[in-house]
Amino acid sequence: MLAAFTGYEIIGKVPAILHTPLMSGSNFVHGIVLVGAMVALGHADTLLEQVIGFLGVALAAGNAVGGYVVTERMLEMFKSSKD
Repeated sequence: MLAAFTGYEIIGKVPAILHTPLMSGSNFVHGIVLVGAMVALGHADTLLEQVIGFLGVALAAGNAVGGYVVTERMLEMFKSSKD
């Protein structure tokens, strides 16, 4: 809960022009988390470890893909509109 509040406060104070570079950096971190989850899943021995590893991979992949979707939408805001 403290991390959510702190994240909201920090991101809320970032100007809109800086959100895209921040999202690109966080996408990089999400990619590292995804690789870590895949390594953990690869070393899983029991069924419980495999289930937890699979959930980790699925959530990390969803987080990374969502970050790229948000980044793409933000980059669309900076394109000039042609009538």
